[in-house]
Amino acid sequence: MARVKSWDVIIIGAGIIGLSLAIELRKRQVRVLVVERGEPGREASHAAAGMLADWGMEIPPPLQALATASAKMYPEFVHELQDESGAEVDLRDQGTILFLSAQGASDAVDFSGERLSPELCSALEPSLADPTLPALYLKERSVDPRALTLTALKAAKHRLTDIASGTTAMEIVVSAGRAAGVKTDKTTYPAPLVVNCAGAWSGQLAPHHFPARPVKGQMLSLIGGPPLRHVLRAPEVYLVPRSDGRLLVGATVEEAGYDKRTHAAAIERLHRAAVRLIPALANARRHEIWAGLRPGTPDDLPILGATSTPGYFVATGHFRDGILLAPITARLVAQVVTGAKPEYDLAAFSPQRFPA
Repeated sequence: MARVKSWDVIIIGAGIIGLSLAIELRKRQVRVLVVERGEPGREASHAAAGMLADWGMEIPPPLQALATASAKMYPEFVHELQDESGAEVDLRDQGTILFLSAQGASDAVDFSGERLSPELCSALEPSLADPTLPALYLKERSVDPRALTLTALKAAKHRLTDIASGTTAMEIVVSAGRAAGVKTDKTTYPAPLVVNCAGAWSGQLAPHHFPARPVKGQMLSLIGGPPLRHVLRAPEVYLVPRSDGRLLVGATVEEAGYDKRTHAAAIERLHRAAVRLIPALANARRHEIWAGLRPGTPDDLPILGATSTPGYFVATGHFRDGILLAPITARLVAQVVTGAKPEYDLAAFSPQRFPA
């Protein structure tokens, strides 16, 4: 009689959070199955810009320590993924030029950056329309999330992680008051530990309906424009260069449910904002247009840790910082799942902060 395969942990969701966690658990010799409703890495991770912006007004104060720690982990994180997968990740470290609004210019003390003179700003990026705008240089990295997620998928498989794709998790199986597996639309997978990394869909799984919701972001990419070395961040738009010549332009923030359609008017607004920064982009060719669904929460903080159901854990709600926070999330949640004390206090991110 054939032996039924079993796992120690089932992870729901094969985005960068779920895959990174799977790799971290495999390092601890934990048997892992990842269940993915569609194609691994094709939701929020595929749509992200990949700015590793770990400082400033974008990061809620309770999240600052984790963001800083995760940004510092990135070079080694990427090195390990590349080494285990044989694939390359476009991790860039040329930094960011942050253009400040009038209010931001007066609040620049909130940023750990170097103020740029118009001369230096123009020298760093000669194609700028107005180098006299108040600006800071930030020592931030950026990464190509699509390459990162593909590399993480290969690394997870290299470490013998099992992946079941094209099957939708419907609910957490609970037996004798604790997690016992995952019921999908096709079958039931048994395991004593379950981690919900389902992103914008993570709130739909019984027995706990967390207030994670989709927050839509529309973007486009351009090719054939002037080469940019730095990420450019302005109040109305950001530009993220890739080493293959693409330039990402983003992004909207919309409450639109699970609607991933793009709209010409929104794309035009982003394009015009990019041209105001870099006039020569008016002649660049549109390469791709897309939208993704970020997992948002009511307090803009991720949901990390143990639920009130023993054996059931959550790692979701990273909103715009899922790519940035992947390394630290994987490490901390792996520590919690395996019964170790996490390196950081996760109380502010507890799933139990929300009413059942």
